[in-house]
Amino acid sequence: MSNTAIRQLEPKSIWNHFADLNAVPRPSKKEERVIAFMKDFGERLNLETLVDPVGNVIIRKPATAGLEDRPWVTLQSHLDMVHQKNAGTDFDFDRQGIAMKVDGDWVKAEGTTLGADNGLGVATIMAVLSSTDLPHPPIEALFTIDEETGMTGAMGLQPDLLKGEILLNLDTEEDDEIGIGCAGGIDVTASGSYSSQEVPEQYKTFTLTISGLQGGHSGMDIHRGLGNANKLMARLLYRVQEEFDFILAVLEGGSLRNAIPREAFAKAAVPKKQWDALEHLLEREIEAIGNEYHSLEPHLKIQLQTADEHLSSGMDAGSQKALIRSLKAAWNGVYRKSPDFEDLVETSNNVARVQVKQGEIYVECLTRSSVESSKRDLANTLKATFELAGLAVSFSGAYPGWEPKRDSAIVQAIVQKYRELHGEEPHVAACHAGLECGILGQHYPEMDMVSFGPTIKGAHSPDERVSISSVQKYWKLVKALLADIPAKA
Repeated sequence: MSNTAIRQLEPKSIWNHFADLNAVPRPSKKEERVIAFMKDFGERLNLETLVDPVGNVIIRKPATAGLEDRPWVTLQSHLDMVHQKNAGTDFDFDRQGIAMKVDGDWVKAEGTTLGADNGLGVATIMAVLSSTDLPHPPIEALFTIDEETGMTGAMGLQPDLLKGEILLNLDTEEDDEIGIGCAGGIDVTASGSYSSQEVPEQYKTFTLTISGLQGGHSGMDIHRGLGNANKLMARLLYRVQEEFDFILAVLEGGSLRNAIPREAFAKAAVPKKQWDALEHLLEREIEAIGNEYHSLEPHLKIQLQTADEHLSSGMDAGSQKALIRSLKAAWNGVYRKSPDFEDLVETSNNVARVQVKQGEIYVECLTRSSVESSKRDLANTLKATFELAGLAVSFSGAYPGWEPKRDSAIVQAIVQKYRELHGEEPHVAACHAGLECGILGQHYPEMDMVSFGPTIKGAHSPDERVSISSVQKYWKLVKALLADIPAKA
């Protein structure tokens, strides 16, 4: 896999570094190879390079001539990427590099996530570090690990390690947006066990499969009302449970807490005498769902199929009823819009992953909010929902939001540069994604922060793509900003 076409794109420095990076497998919590890759990169440039105790990589580069009096600028992106692939794609994320292609103005991957989130930010920083003719102040590159599954790199960063007075986070996904705040998050996990009941011989086995949903980023895409495979499956199973004596044996859906689930699968049995009525009911429900989602989810497919095997056992009736009702009731999507920022989602939840089989129940949600009290409120709403079903609920992985500061010096500087370059006003806003700025701000409360980046669509899904012209636009802003960072007061 050469990704030759990608390497010919402009700016070549960014795209070549991106191609090099995408040849290195870098799943969250398995970043050993990309850490070594990044360390080798810094050392080959003869720059000060270190790896901190949790695995973050820091590379420092002195200022170019004439900019020695400017404050240290920390350029920050995360090394890990979300691994998602289409059901029919044969790909091993632990061993293979990402196969890319050019499609008009877009760079995409072949049936997998692309890694533009946040690989384009990493490649940009690499381009700055390797440049020989780019004016810049003293630069400190911070490459964090495990952003996508817990932000443990940012959380474990030592509070006295960085020199930067200004932090440029390169993890925003619209090229006309200047990020000045973000949501915090918390994982809400429900778990438990159930007893088995025998499936009578006169029962017929069937499977129900949901596929073809778009999926997407559970923060940036949550407002779009996209289909959530787990919630759609709960909707169907609830109707089945209300009408028939069915027994559920397996329920699986979703894979990552921060990705809207695209697929779900259930295996169950129903009395043979009820089969025709079950088919008719599900045909009506599937048609209704298709009509509701026809414009948003044109590739949605819901399939009911019979199975030759006879299920030996399934969930006991009480546990099954409680579980399906709790999944039906669990809040998913936007919970509250911000009263202070137009069109900003303040609080939301993603029912991300469900696994029910072999006597065990596991449900994972990711709750996000830019307001800590609202985050707790929704987390407790979910806790109450699942506890009513007899499940144990735990909270973990909490991280803070990033409080917006419209009047900060770096925000004003980047807005002015954007205006000069493009003759228009950027969109200055907080976002509903979880950026590392909130955590880094706890370690370095005096650091002035802003976030920006190229246009990336479909992050956290196999539809992920990045605009080529957008990368060119964004690179101009990076270069102009670094060349004119305000001198120290």
